[in-house]
Amino acid sequence: MNAPGRSTAWSSGRSGPAQSVQSVDRALELMAAVAAGEAPPTVAELATACGINRSTAWRLLATLEAHGMVERPPGSSGYRIGYGAVRLGAAADEASVVRRVRPVLEDLSEATGETVSLALVKTASLRYVDHISVIGERFVPWTEERVSLHSTSSGKVFLASLSDAEREGALPRTLERFTQTTIVDRAALQTELADARRRGYAWCRGEDAALTNGVSAAVLDARRRPIAVVNVWGPERRIPVERFDELGPLAVDAAARVAGLLA
Repeated sequence: MNAPGRSTAWSSGRSGPAQSVQSVDRALELMAAVAAGEAPPTVAELATACGINRSTAWRLLATLEAHGMVERPPGSSGYRIGYGAVRLGAAADEASVVRRVRPVLEDLSEATGETVSLALVKTASLRYVDHISVIGERFVPWTEERVSLHSTSSGKVFLASLSDAEREGALPRTLERFTQTTIVDRAALQTELADARRRGYAWCRGEDAALTNGVSAAVLDARRRPIAVVNVWGPERRIPVERFDELGPLAVDAAARVAGLLA
C-alpha cells in the first residue's frame, strides 16, 4: 500500500504500480519548500515545513547541494534553488506544459463561449504557446508571438504582478500607440495596473487591435511570481465591456487551476 499523500508512478515493463522512494519524495519536498521561501530558509525551518527530522533534512540538502540543485548564498545559513535546478527547468518542454493545462483552457472556452489562450513568462516578456478558437478558420493563431505588455490584457496583468523596478525594466522607454485607445501615458498605465491588482485580472478595450477586447489573469507560483497568463478575448461584439466582470473571475479561477497543475 502506498504511504498516505504519496503519488503512485507506473513503471515501464512491470505489471503493477511502482512504489515511490521515500528519500526522493523528501528531497523533492525540500526543494519545493526552498522554492516557496521568501527568504532562504534554514535547515530547521525546512525540516519543520516538511515534517522530517533535522539530521535527515541536513543529509538530503547536502546531497542536493552537491548536485547544484540547492545552494547557500554567501554569508547565509539558508538555502535557495541552485543553478542545476534552474538548468533543468529551462530544459522543460513547452509542449508538455501545453498538454498538461489544455483541459483547463478547454473548460474555460466552454464556460465563456469564447477564444482563450495561454502565454508563458519568458524572463521579462510573454509569449503565447496555446490557443483554443471559437471563430474557426478566420482565426490566425498568435502562437510564438511575443506580447505587447502595455496594450494587452495579458501584458497588463503580467506587469501588475511585478515589482516597480521589474516593471520599469520590462517596459520600453516610449509606450507605442497601436489604436486610439492604447494607453501611452505611464501614470495612466500605473493606475490601470493598480486596478488590475485589486480586481485580480486585467482587461483590454481595443488597445492592441481595434474592436478587440479581452480579460486576463496571471498564473502565480508559490512565491506569488507570474509564470504564465490565461486570456479570454475576442471581437468587441462578442466581448463588450459589460462582460468583463463576468469573464474576469472565470479567468482567475482557470489561472488558479493552471497554477495547481504546474506546482
